[in-house]
Amino acid sequence: MLGYDDKRNFFRMMVNSPCQVQINDEESSRTHQAVCKDISATGMSLEVEEPSIEIGTQVNVSIDSNSSQIPSLSAVATVVRCVPETDASCVIGVEISEMK
Repeated sequence: MLGYDDKRNFFRMMVNSPCQVQINDEESSRTHQAVCKDISATGMSLEVEEPSIEIGTQVNVSIDSNSSQIPSLSAVATVVRCVPETDASCVIGVEISEMK
């Protein structure tokens, strides 16, 4: 039987890289420091210092590169999963809709 990870169309690359996440919802537009746990061609997993983020919320993600050989990443994405980590943080799964 295939596990969930075996059904993915793209492999995920573990990165654990600091990033910035701008959350755009009804409450406000706010920016948090976060950690990009992994990334694939169509999505990312991000640990954010916020208790919860509603599914369907649009976010802008920026990952600065420390290498001249690897460009920085800037993307617009939509939250498709939110799993609480602690009382003050959660891990969100986002689907990338636009790369800048």
